[in-house]
Formats: sequence, structure tokens, C-alpha cells
Amino acid sequence: MSSADPKTVEARCVRLDSKAENAAAVAPVVERQTLARGPNDVLIEVKAAAVNPSDVKAATGLMPYAVFPRTPGRDYAGVVIDGPAGTIGREVFGSSGDLGIRRDGTHASHLVVDADAVVEKPTTVSWEEAAGIGVPFVTAMEGFRRAGVPKSGEAVLVFGVNGKVGQAAVQIATWQGARVIGVVRKAEAYEGHANAPIEVIDASATDVAVRVREMTGGKGADIVFNTVGDPYFQAAHKSLALRGRQILIAAIDRIVQFNILEFYRGQHTYVGIDTLGLSSAATGAVLRDLGPGFASGHLKPFPINANAVYPLERAKEAYVAVAGSSRDRVILKP
Repeated sequence: MSSADPKTVEARCVRLDSKAENAAAVAPVVERQTLARGPNDVLIEVKAAAVNPSDVKAATGLMPYAVFPRTPGRDYAGVVIDGPAGTIGREVFGSSGDLGIRRDGTHASHLVVDADAVVEKPTTVSWEEAAGIGVPFVTAMEGFRRAGVPKSGEAVLVFGVNGKVGQAAVQIATWQGARVIGVVRKAEAYEGHANAPIEVIDASATDVAVRVREMTGGKGADIVFNTVGDPYFQAAHKSLALRGRQILIAAIDRIVQFNILEFYRGQHTYVGIDTLGLSSAATGAVLRDLGPGFASGHLKPFPINANAVYPLERAKEAYVAVAGSSRDRVILKP
């Protein structure tokens, strides 16, 4: 049953009052805020929330639509303590493009979101692990939803394979039966979970496109998931099979050389993904597509290192760790 009068809670929230010059200058404080849900919302007691690079970028003014003051955070896991009939007591997790940037987010003891934004937490997954699923898996899955979910036997080439989105892409592609080739910047093995062996190309020692053609009998990759952007744009372009699709989610320098002739003769498709454009409900729909994979064990959450879990009062350390490109999935625990 739902409570007739939505309850209010005094939430402890990490607050950013104004734009910081850089990550080291971000000055979060923990303040109390009164929260109450609307008729179609749920009120969640947050058990864990992840810190994403976008949280830190928004704090330093790289997202002009970010509002101040606000509570950051896009990913969360927790228990519904107030909401429409049938929702109270549910263990849920979720993510969003607008949470923590255009509106108050998840780095708090409590959170209000649309009831249709939340997804059942798999029983096999801890709070911290569930909180860490969000943005990387949503980015990877939305890329594949838009480019075409990999089919069994297709070749998927992932640039930046050891990044969190890269690892999520590997998990999803191998779950679907695709063959995955990963690209790393320097000699290292693939670090994440996979449902099949992953072949890895060291871009510092090999011409990636030439090697991909060799490995695919001259055909090339059906899907290229480029999680890095422009540094690999040419290698990705030259690795594409006929009617291949390149997914792009990031950039360092925005402008690249682009061979239009090769593009249209190859009948290629380029897909741009910006999960910041997805509402909480749209993000929930993407996460629900992934639910069966987590339930079956084909998809696994990122391991959480105890040293990468911080209380709200140490949010600044957590943000600095993420800005320093920590390989850990960094989590805040209220």
C-alpha cells in the first residue's frame, strides 16, 4: 500500500554551491534538505551511489546546463520507503541523464525519482555493485540499441576495452554471442568479465586496422565501439566492415579528418550516444533490457574495491579519485 500523505524526510545531501575551476577545487558540503515525493514518484533510501566522470565534469562547468546549487550523482541503489501502491520495500537501482546535473541527484541519504525509473535490484548483486552498474552499462547498451544489438558471429571491436564502458560493451556483446576484439593503448590484458575469450590488440605496437582485417579474414568489424573518440577515429573507420557501424561516446579534440568517399562506399553508419540526454524513465527502460543478463550471470557488476567506497562527508576525496582517472568504480555510501 502507499501512504496517503507522502512522507517527508530530512535527507543528508552532498551540495555543490557553485562551479569549480577544476576537480581539485570542487568543494562539496553535506547539508540537510527536506524531500517529499510527487504522486508518481518514489522516495528512496539510498544505500549506495556511484561517482562518474560526468559528475566531476559537471562540477567544473563542462556542462553548461548544469544547475547550481545542486546535489550531484546519476547512479544509485536503495530501498523504496514511500511511493505508489506496491512499491514500498522494493530493492531497486537506477541511473539517469538529468539526475545530479539538471536536478538534484543521488549523492545523498535519500532520493526522489519517477516510479517508472527504478529497476529491481538482482538478488545476487550487492548495494555497492548495483550502484556501480548505471552509467557504463546504460552507455554501452544504448550504443548497441541504436547501432543494432550484436548478433551471434558478428565481430565487435572495442577501443578502450579496459574502461568501464568498454568492459560493459564486452559483456553485452559476448552475452549476445558476438566475437569481441579489444584495443588497448599499451600492452595489457583485458581486465573485465566476458562470456567468451577476448582477443586484444596493443595499439602502441600494431596497426589496429590491418590486424583487425587479418583476424576477420579481410572483412573487418561489424560494430566498432569507440569509447575514446578522436585518437582512434581513423583506426576505427579503417576497421569497419561493409555496412559496419561505429559508436562514438567521447572526444578529446572535437574535429577529425573524415573520408566521405570511404564512408559512403563502405555504407557505414556512425552512431552518437549521449546518455545525459536520457531521462530517468528512458534510462530505466535501458537497464530493464539488461536485467535478464544480470539475473543469468552473463552480465556481472564491476567489482567494488573497499578502498574506493567513501562516506558522504568524504565526497571531495571520491571526486578527486574519479578525476584522477581511478580504475576503481568509486562509490559513496550514506
